[in-house]
Amino acid sequence: MASKLDCVVIGYNEIPFDRYERFLRNYGENTEAYRDLKFSFVDLGEKKLDYVGLMNHAHSAARGGNGSALEETYKSGDIPNLAAAYLTAFLRRHGLRTEYINLFQYEKQRLIDLLAEDPQCVAITTTFYVVNLPVNEMVEFIRQHNRKVKIVVGGPLISNHHRNFRGDEFKTAVEDIGADIYVIEGQGELTLSQVVACLKNGGDLSSVPNLAYFEKGALRRTNVLIENNSLDENVIDWGGFPEQDLGPTIQTRTARSCAFKCSFCNYPTRAGALSLASIEAIEAELDSMQRLGNVANAVFIDDTFNVPFPRFKEICRLMIRKKYNLNWFSYFRCSNSDEEAIDLMARSGCKGVFLGVESGSPAILTNMNKSATVEKYSKGIEWLRQYGILTFASMITGFPGETEETVQESIEFIRETKPDYYRSQMWYCEPGTPIQNRREEFNIQGEGFVWNHATMDSLDAMDHIDRMFLTVKESIWLPQWSFDFWIIPYLMGKGITLAQFKQFMNEAHKLLTLEIASLPEEQKRSHQRKHLENMIAAAKAWPQSTSLVAIA
Repeated sequence: MASKLDCVVIGYNEIPFDRYERFLRNYGENTEAYRDLKFSFVDLGEKKLDYVGLMNHAHSAARGGNGSALEETYKSGDIPNLAAAYLTAFLRRHGLRTEYINLFQYEKQRLIDLLAEDPQCVAITTTFYVVNLPVNEMVEFIRQHNRKVKIVVGGPLISNHHRNFRGDEFKTAVEDIGADIYVIEGQGELTLSQVVACLKNGGDLSSVPNLAYFEKGALRRTNVLIENNSLDENVIDWGGFPEQDLGPTIQTRTARSCAFKCSFCNYPTRAGALSLASIEAIEAELDSMQRLGNVANAVFIDDTFNVPFPRFKEICRLMIRKKYNLNWFSYFRCSNSDEEAIDLMARSGCKGVFLGVESGSPAILTNMNKSATVEKYSKGIEWLRQYGILTFASMITGFPGETEETVQESIEFIRETKPDYYRSQMWYCEPGTPIQNRREEFNIQGEGFVWNHATMDSLDAMDHIDRMFLTVKESIWLPQWSFDFWIIPYLMGKGITLAQFKQFMNEAHKLLTLEIASLPEEQKRSHQRKHLENMIAAAKAWPQSTSLVAIA
């Protein structure tokens, strides 16, 4: 007989797009947050579709369907959630029976079945959330189906709340979530294992470090004990998930934290000093992927995969020597590279890289503490193109010191270097990032999506992003919501070629241009029909899906 279920880990909850769009629209269509979202969807009149919805619409219509949004041939995030898989493997290694839910919106019935087993707790990861809303929905759902189970929430959302709020503010933030226990450690996996063991053995939560929890209406906090969990000792054996279809695309990591201190990012503060997995551990995990037999794509989510640089070359040589025959994708830092490395990347299976360029202005790169130059970015993109590696340049507009002239430098950079895809997002004024220590110097006011500083405000920044989008013709816009760069290896796993993806993105870019350019409605609809017809015609060559899944 199987032992009692100890923990259910939930990976990702992407709120259905129509619900999220309405949520932001309630704050006003001219707000910065809604204008930012507009770069991720197309309004077809009868419905608003994000890019995954647009792909499903084209796929359905190409096969004689009605383009119903319920026909989910393609699903955002439909690869194993690394945080959930890692936590599950960690808890199992500590002798705790653990199952995981990958995509909450699509696995509700499985979650109901697992809740019926009365697990000790449900653990919710928050890697991609900046607001409580997705967690609120999961907590409410869990309560509906099991009122006794303890709900544990940890990860970046809780860490950010704990760092940015004090006293009653933090209490209010977690009360809004409605869970029972909050892990406030930057790593947290060891703390979670101790929580589960404590609940299983009827222990006292006050003995577990790094927690906040409610007791008789009062928020209790336990002592702080910094974790330093070994990456080598906690390698994921992907063969340890026989109960789930992992699919052809898997995420992994070879490091924790980041070696750099960019002034717009708080990740190194949360994650601590850079920690590296050994080459032997990396080999063991890649071997476990290879043994599955159907993994074709690996996504390395390390913030700077090619740092340290000699180690990166050694990893590439490992993949060449072992003949893994994997396509792989990663973040990449052009300032830490040379032509030999890019040759090794191509030979080892690299198909695309995410470039955190951020700006084409030397002055803004200095303000960002990027430790990079425009010249190195340009040379890196040139080499990557020569070796057939797809590039995506991620930009930030509006960072302190930004002016119309520095935005123009970024526009010219994109037009001259011609990355395959690009996107610019408005700077998000996040508490806890290093630039906040210079608020007085730059006269920074406000936070989040709404801010101003000595040379620009948030609405001006959005205007400049509009201008950038409408000016750049040499590179294709890649949206963020439900899509982003990591959709490419996922779609390759579904049989979409890079050429087919580019064809779709070309037509989607034209559709999005109609939105941003604010054409008269009749003219817009006429052009929409033409681009949709082209998209649907192209979709006839996409692989025939064998599984259409309706959202629960």
